[in-house]
Amino acid sequence: MSVAMNNSLGKLYYSDEFLSDLAGLCAMECYGIVGMSSKRAVDGIIELVKGENLKKGVRITTDDKNVKIDLYVIVEYGVSISAVAKNVIDTVKYNVEKGTGLTVTDVNVIVDGIRI
Repeated sequence: MSVAMNNSLGKLYYSDEFLSDLAGLCAMECYGIVGMSSKRAVDGIIELVKGENLKKGVRITTDDKNVKIDLYVIVEYGVSISAVAKNVIDTVKYNVEKGTGLTVTDVNVIVDGIRI
């Protein structure tokens, strides 16, 4: 699926893959985030995802011009999880809205693990 936005020059389409990459990159910039996590459905093992595959740890749901983002993250040991989650939510919401002009209705942070 993709989100369409009209402007004076025509239509602009944002793919879910683009939104996933943008949200994943913004989340990785936050202090306390070690990486995104990806669950393999076959055996339920959590994988640490870095670099080019960040979108594996992001789930995007779009509705008209509204975007809902679920981030599956792995945090660093010893940090305040609530503070890291709030920072991630604020950063991702701000950057996606500023960069695309879409409205982010929800950013959910799911902590899948802790790394030392």
